[in-house]
Amino acid sequence: MLSISKLSYRISGRLILENASASIQPGWKVGVVGPNGAGKSTLFKLIAGELQADSGEVSLAERFSMGMVRQDIAQDDTPLLDLVLAADTERAQLLAACETETDGDRLGEIFERLNDIDAYAAPARASAVLAGLGFKEHQLSLPISGFSGGWRMRVALAGALFRQPDFLLLDEPTNHLDLEAIMWLEDYLANYPKTLLIISHDRDLLNKCTDHILHVEKQQLQAYTGNYDTFERERAERLMNQQKLHEKQAAQRAHMQAFVDRFKAKASKARQAQSRLKALEKMSVVDAVMADRGVKFIFPQPAPLSPPMLAFEAVDLGYSAGAPVLKKLTNQLDPDDRIALLGANGNGKSTLMKLLAGKLAPLAGTVRAHNKLRVGYFAQHQTDELDVSETPYQAMARALGTGSETEVRGKLGRFGFSKPLSDNRIGTLSGGEKARLLFALMTVDSPHLLLLDEPTNHLDMDAREALVQALNQYEGAVVLVSHDPSMVERVADRLWLVEGGQVLPFDGDLAAYRQHIVAQRRAERRKEGKAKAAPPKQGPLYDAMRAAEQELERVTKQMRTSEQAMAEATQQGPAPVAKAKAHAKLQQQLGAAEETYLAALAAYEAQG
Repeated sequence: MLSISKLSYRISGRLILENASASIQPGWKVGVVGPNGAGKSTLFKLIAGELQADSGEVSLAERFSMGMVRQDIAQDDTPLLDLVLAADTERAQLLAACETETDGDRLGEIFERLNDIDAYAAPARASAVLAGLGFKEHQLSLPISGFSGGWRMRVALAGALFRQPDFLLLDEPTNHLDLEAIMWLEDYLANYPKTLLIISHDRDLLNKCTDHILHVEKQQLQAYTGNYDTFERERAERLMNQQKLHEKQAAQRAHMQAFVDRFKAKASKARQAQSRLKALEKMSVVDAVMADRGVKFIFPQPAPLSPPMLAFEAVDLGYSAGAPVLKKLTNQLDPDDRIALLGANGNGKSTLMKLLAGKLAPLAGTVRAHNKLRVGYFAQHQTDELDVSETPYQAMARALGTGSETEVRGKLGRFGFSKPLSDNRIGTLSGGEKARLLFALMTVDSPHLLLLDEPTNHLDMDAREALVQALNQYEGAVVLVSHDPSMVERVADRLWLVEGGQVLPFDGDLAAYRQHIVAQRRAERRKEGKAKAAPPKQGPLYDAMRAAEQELERVTKQMRTSEQAMAEATQQGPAPVAKAKAHAKLQQQLGAAEETYLAALAAYEAQG
């Protein structure tokens, strides 16, 4: 299906891929992994034709369609549902052709193709994808311009998923999703009926959704069969074998070199020494498995505190401009707590974190903190607040206030900053390096409580693993908000659910929470159905809306009858011209009826 052959590519003279080759077969679900900067996103752009290789080639069989998440979503008045439907360009072109085509045979072919691609069920499928990614039904008709960048990226992802190309490329699709949407996406991708290539640092996603791994490292591509856990085991075994072979070859080289050095001056052994020297020169060198200088995090251990370290009673929490986001919170944090906050985006998780960090005062109620409590707070937006003209060394020296160079570099070294890296300007650091700098800065005073709000967004797989290990060795309390299920499961031993203006303990694990989300969405759909069935307000606007709705239902019914007739006719040969023209006329009437109904509905709803 996809063939990558001897591919090489450079960026500003730096070699990204060198003679790299791989083959992807139809139906495979492939996780693309590797350290940050290895070239994963570059590989995707080369596959999609957005970049041209220096040498080598990428070929995809012509009969297969390719799809990626669009990055150029317009900020106009197009409704969300229409944007997603438009992602299926073939469907859109066929529907447009129905309105202008007059040739009966051609119309018959168009309707046959529309039936083949199940075009008339498309709105329901698109709505289901948007719902899975966290959109409510009433939002589907809202203009895209009213949504933030993160939500617009969800719409772009929905379009790619809805289209269902033969070959789907997804680059970090969970970056803009909350845990609830990720859980839905895992199920969707696990059942994706075609070929999938996905870049991700989410271990759970790769384990649940992939059956092959493509590892990008040292300018090469190495394919493995199985999910991410299988890849890690097989790679470790391969590296161990490689190291053993390297050590064996090193011993052989040392023995041969010793013979050459000892006997090359002796005439009787000269020819043997020369022979050994030639063999030594020809001996292939197996790379040593240098232990990757993986990033290691070390959080400083805090001094003990007596419980509770933080308690709040009957707290209302929010912002002065509006009603409370969270109400009547009563709970406490103890020195050994490991808590993860669950709940959809917008329910108040970050607001609660600001209360715990002392950055947001309660609107009502009381908060009591231990007089010696020190808090370290990580929020993703803080990377934008770093002084990009400083170096990490300067930022750490300023945070410490006083301290020798040894102390400053020691603090940075706990989070993987070498001397050269700590002397680079912050503006040149990657997202992951900036996140590590924030970890270092937030822990300068050995805090008793770590508050981590989405700490993994820019961390690769190795850095995420290092963070999990560091948190599990840390002896203070942790409150975590994360869309990485693996991190939640491995770090937290208690779950708090932030939902409906409340914060309550969740009695269960993430599997139980998944079931909770499914049940909640079913309840929401039932509620929306009952709301639709509720007796409407009467009046002239209602009468106009009902009349337009009935006309739309009438034309829709005629369309279904016409479509069935067209499908039956095309089975016997070209569709009669009269039937094709009648169907095209109905298509136009349906469009007009939809516009009339939507206008009447908007006028009716506007009356309140």
